[in-house]
Amino acid sequence: MSNISGFKEKMLSGQILAGTFLKTPNYILVEVLAQSKLDFICIDAEHAPFDRAALDQCLAISRALDFPVFVRVGEGSAKEILWALDSGAVGLVIPHVDSVEKAEFISKSARYGLGGRGFAGSSRWAGYATDHMPSLIKRSFEETIVLAQIEEPAGVEKATEIASISGIDGLFVGPADLSVGYGYDHQNSDELKAALISVGEAARNENKTFVSFVPNAEKAKEWNNDFGITMFFIASEHNWLRETANSVAEKTHQI
Repeated sequence: MSNISGFKEKMLSGQILAGTFLKTPNYILVEVLAQSKLDFICIDAEHAPFDRAALDQCLAISRALDFPVFVRVGEGSAKEILWALDSGAVGLVIPHVDSVEKAEFISKSARYGLGGRGFAGSSRWAGYATDHMPSLIKRSFEETIVLAQIEEPAGVEKATEIASISGIDGLFVGPADLSVGYGYDHQNSDELKAALISVGEAARNENKTFVSFVPNAEKAKEWNNDFGITMFFIASEHNWLRETANSVAEKTHQI
């Protein structure tokens, strides 16, 4: 089983997974990060300047290297979901899922079938017309991953219902957006901690993966212990480039 085809099973098993956001629209960074010990990366098409061509190039490399790559789409529209999946994404991160209706829509839009993706056998994900319809439909349900971002208080309130929807594979608490939604300019509020506890319980009760963004491995360990998160989106290549550059420069300046 390939890394991409087996990723969903690994994720749902509760294995600790480490990834990062890719903010720079360049396929070479996908090649470089595929050489790392990261389990996955996520192209940030919501907050970074990825057009469809850059997205397609990055996902072409990911498929060639059998390296799992998610796409955080700009919105949970059928068009953006279709583009990401046809190009070869292992799964989707959908922002601002704050209602059952949104969750049902994105779940359906991410799979082949009536009212969803329809069917397309000529995309990269489908092997450019080298695979057959029964196999592709089966893979659409077995391999494609949908992570619903819980970023508003309304989403926290509906987390139990969202987690119960077939085709929603994980709940992703967005700590920054959620903190702002609660009226704070920091991420240490009691409301955020309560939300992490309640959303985590909702995910585990439905055997879904509990996911969040953290700045570093230390916070990942803390939040695994405190809240049971098992899948971590850790910083981005921006952070790591700057931190490494600063570290090297500071040590050199001390010579």
